[in-house]
Amino acid sequence: MEIGAFTFADVAVGDGVGPAQRIPELIEEIALADEVGLDVFGLGEHHRAGFGAPAPAVLLAAAAARTSRIRLSSAVTVLGSDDPVRVFEQFTALDLISRGRAEVMAGRGALPDSFRLFGHDMGDYDALFDEKLRLLLALREPGPVSWSGRFRPPLDNEVILPRPVQDRLPVWIGVGGSPNSVVRSASLGLPLVLGTVGGSAGHFAPMADLFREALAHYGQPAQPVALTLHGFVADTSQKAAGIYFPADAALFNMIGAERGIPPVTAADMAAKKGPGSTYAVGSPGQVVEKLLHQYEVLGHQRVMLQLAVGPVPHRDVMRAIELLGTEVAPVVRAEVARRESAEVAQ
Repeated sequence: MEIGAFTFADVAVGDGVGPAQRIPELIEEIALADEVGLDVFGLGEHHRAGFGAPAPAVLLAAAAARTSRIRLSSAVTVLGSDDPVRVFEQFTALDLISRGRAEVMAGRGALPDSFRLFGHDMGDYDALFDEKLRLLLALREPGPVSWSGRFRPPLDNEVILPRPVQDRLPVWIGVGGSPNSVVRSASLGLPLVLGTVGGSAGHFAPMADLFREALAHYGQPAQPVALTLHGFVADTSQKAAGIYFPADAALFNMIGAERGIPPVTAADMAAKKGPGSTYAVGSPGQVVEKLLHQYEVLGHQRVMLQLAVGPVPHRDVMRAIELLGTEVAPVVRAEVARRESAEVAQ
């Protein structure tokens, strides 16, 4: 089991900090994640107020120079509003700086901002993603690429240089809940990331099952499944809740105000995202228990926790990363390994 963290580099929510402070803090957080043995760190792309990472590859490259082992991923790259050639070039640069630790997590995106900024029609939302994903996959292959499509100029016998350190730049597909997206990922033989913002592990189990069935249907080899979820680790459950849920409510209310949604309190968020949900907020022991329950239901190979939403102080995020790496991850990995060995022996 690979265990990691991800963030959208939240800024200026309530008492939150500005980007000039937040981005250096983010680099420190990724460096600590590497130091304490986490497997992967993801950085999500947003193009709106409240978030500081519209260009994840640039910030991940800065983190690559401060780290030596941890894998560095987008979370996600909104591929439908981007240019696959430029994405490949940016993540190749990240791969070269990190000496082979870059990954692309490609997704359709949940918000219209990047489509508006880069001149794309949301009416073409799925078609844009599908076409650009197939071009990105073609660019991973050695040799010249000739390609034509609806949404960008054609390529004629082009070789994109330099090439990444890895033979094939890893591309994962991030899915929020669309069965068609799950099947597309399987048909292309790509690993799947199930993004959760609520619900129970059982709610997502049919998606994981569908993915594995579709891989077999299309004759593709087995591929890993990852789970992304909101979570926070502190020394006690009370401290975790006291840090996490007020910040969670602040972010929800900022976004909700744009959509006319009534404000909520920290208590509302805690009640909504309690023990039955995919949220993992608590002491190290409680988070271990939640992650192992999710593994029992989904059988996934990677989990990534969004440790900070809204105005969570940097010192508390650093402590959460430390606890995740030193007290949660070793226990979860050992228990998953034990269960897998027991299954093989049967």
